[in-house]
Amino acid sequence: MKTVIEVVGGVILVCPLIALIVTYMICRKMKIKKMHAVGFAADVTTFILFFSVPLALKSIWEISFSMYIIILALLIALGLTFIDWRTKKEIDVPLLLKKIWRIYFILLSILYISAWLIGLSINIVDYLEGI
Repeated sequence: MKTVIEVVGGVILVCPLIALIVTYMICRKMKIKKMHAVGFAADVTTFILFFSVPLALKSIWEISFSMYIIILALLIALGLTFIDWRTKKEIDVPLLLKKIWRIYFILLSILYISAWLIGLSINIVDYLEGI
C-alpha cells in the first residue's frame, strides 16, 4: 500500500496536469459548477506546483530553486497586498488571498511548462549530438 501511495504521489509531482484533470473530474462528479470546479482544481494544482517546479528545475540544472520561488511568492504577495491597500480603503482578505493564489497558479504553470520544454530541448540536443 505504501508503494502505491509513493508511486501516485510521484506521478502527481512529476505531472501536475494529472492532478488538475482528476480534481476537476471529481468536482464535476460531485455536481460542482464548472467555474467553481476549475477554480478548485487550480487551487489544488497550485499547491502541487509549489513542489513540482523546484523539482523540475533541479532535475535540469542540478541547482535548488526552492528558496527563489518562495522569495518570489512572498514578493508577489507583498506587492499585491500593497496595491490592494493603496487602491481600496479596506482590504478584503479572502478575495486578496484568492487573487494571490491564482497568480501563483499562472506563474508556476508557466515556469513548469517552460522547465518541461527546456528539459525536452536539452534531451533532444544531447540525443542528436550522440548520433
